[in-house]
Amino acid sequence: MKPYVYITRKLSEETIKELTENFEVKMWDHEDLPAPREVLMNEAKRASALITMLSDKVDEELLTAGENLKIVSNLAVGFDNIDLETATKRGIIVTNTPDVLTETTADLTWALLMSAARRIVEAAEYVKAGKWEGWSPYLLAGHDVYGKIIGIVGMGKIGEAVARRAKGFGMEILYHNRTRKTEAEIELGAVYSTFDELVAKSDYVVTLAPLTAETRNLFTADVFAKMKNSAIFINAGRGPVMDEQALYEALKNGEIAGAGLDVFEKEPISADHPLLQLPNVTAIPHIGSASTETRTTMIKLCCSNVKAVLNGDSPKTIVNKQVL
Repeated sequence: MKPYVYITRKLSEETIKELTENFEVKMWDHEDLPAPREVLMNEAKRASALITMLSDKVDEELLTAGENLKIVSNLAVGFDNIDLETATKRGIIVTNTPDVLTETTADLTWALLMSAARRIVEAAEYVKAGKWEGWSPYLLAGHDVYGKIIGIVGMGKIGEAVARRAKGFGMEILYHNRTRKTEAEIELGAVYSTFDELVAKSDYVVTLAPLTAETRNLFTADVFAKMKNSAIFINAGRGPVMDEQALYEALKNGEIAGAGLDVFEKEPISADHPLLQLPNVTAIPHIGSASTETRTTMIKLCCSNVKAVLNGDSPKTIVNKQVL
């Protein structure tokens, strides 16, 4: 019998052709909604390979049920949805999709920053609502970006790509990271800062940090209180690094000027979410890497990793290399 591959979202047949030509493949029949837990558990019991999304909880229970499971191929750079320790103990390879989405996600982060700074969404809705009756000096006045200070928390490849864009806008670049990035300091003039220094000095605080025990709930009420009243907070990394209630209070009380959010603590969020009731919040539905070109490349990389493992070869982008 051919190895069985289960995919937790509906993908185009063209993008998974590499798998359907070689293995038995089944997909969940919805593009947007995740496979229910009971479905995923049942499929894991049979599957040799899973292609999962960041919103799929691949925990110890699921991995233990997957007696035939050889690989979990995650359609994301991050893999905090996967119990990596259990996967490694059970000899299950975990792969992700790094590098291929760096520039696309940096584009989106920059668009979010610009939109929040210049109140683009708010202004567009103002026009559509028929409120535009004439010109006035401070009508929907936002904040300058050029020449300001940007603080990047999480200076990985995406952070460096955002910094390159900031350099083009003549911005002073501060960054905070677990390790110093000397090449970025030389190439971009980026300055390493402590976390407290960064949040106090920056006009734009951009977090691209991965979700770890150290970064969970990193942005608290105390942190927002240290920011400039004119500061704008951008989160295009992981939702749980911020305390949403604290952010709401900081925005509502004028402790900071605005926020641009691509991610949230629990996704998806509903239309009555408190942050969505604030006019100084630009919110989008976790679309950091969502360009047609990049998502297609990510899917094909997932498929390539699965094919390699099921054929007894090494995958291109393995997370837990100790399994090999």
